Amino acid sequence: MSPPLVRLFRSGERPSAGERERLVARLNELQGLPALSGVGYEEEITKVRLELEALDDLEASTAAWKTVAMARAQSRPQFLDYIAHLAPDFVELRGDRLGGDDAAIVGGVGSLDGRAVMLIGHQKGHNLKERQRCNFGMARPQGYRKAQRLALTAARLNLPIITLVDTPGASPSIDAERGGQAGAIAQTLRVWTGLAVPTIAFITGEGGSGGALALALCDRVFMLENAVYSVITPEGCAAILWRDAAAAPRAAEALKITADDLLELGLIDGIVPEPWGGAHGHARTMARRILKRATEALQDLEEVSAHDRIRARRQRFLSMGIDAGSGSMD
Repeated sequence: MSPPLVRLFRSGERPSAGERERLVARLNELQGLPALSGVGYEEEITKVRLELEALDDLEASTAAWKTVAMARAQSRPQFLDYIAHLAPDFVELRGDRLGGDDAAIVGGVGSLDGRAVMLIGHQKGHNLKERQRCNFGMARPQGYRKAQRLALTAARLNLPIITLVDTPGASPSIDAERGGQAGAIAQTLRVWTGLAVPTIAFITGEGGSGGALALALCDRVFMLENAVYSVITPEGCAAILWRDAAAAPRAAEALKITADDLLELGLIDGIVPEPWGGAHGHARTMARRILKRATEALQDLEEVSAHDRIRARRQRFLSMGIDAGSGSMD
């Protein structure tokens, strides 16, 4: 049978206070016992060490899981909250020009520090009515087609593109699938890879799977301190790997979804710090920090030719997941 803390780790529950101190004291006690003929303590010592290792993993997973909770908080600022401070002159552009609009993706033209840009991002809504209208930030095909239209318009007008990503993922509904959801996301990715203008993405809350990547295939990608970015939700990962969604805290750690994890892996370019306690209630402060990071990134990107930006962008994303010793993607 697995040691108690190993079973506790699998369930995603938390140990009692002082558990580490108790285990360390027990390990020291066992290691300090005199060696007696025919008496061995190795089995008990191994058991305690396993408990300590499981506790280390549990504490790490608890930290990642807390970040997930912060990223999902209903009071966390969203696209329109940031835009009110980033670009007060923002003019929203609606519709995919094929017969629909999607409130889960909002976009339009505004000015950042006097420079006209195209701003596109996810909107979840703050109350139940808004969330239902925005489909909880899960975009449908018309939302991605709208994003494509705005991105191509920006390219024609030579406007840099700034995206604010916050979605649990693309809409998984039957209507979305019938409407060509996979194709809409794929075409959005295709459009983003070929954009000649500078592109910058900020993961502000949840960055869920292809629904997030569709707006984040950019020259520069930044994450807010308490945002997450992953190929699948921790609950989904836990259900697949351990047949138990309650193991989501363990999955959150294994997925390496926090800003610190992804910066260490080289998948993002920087972290935007948040006030103590998170971005909740600090839209103005966070907007200033996003503006500063976006302005600096734009200055760097505009020193590079469009041809070189496109090539570097494609190479960057094609090389993700490729072992450094396995050769280039050229």
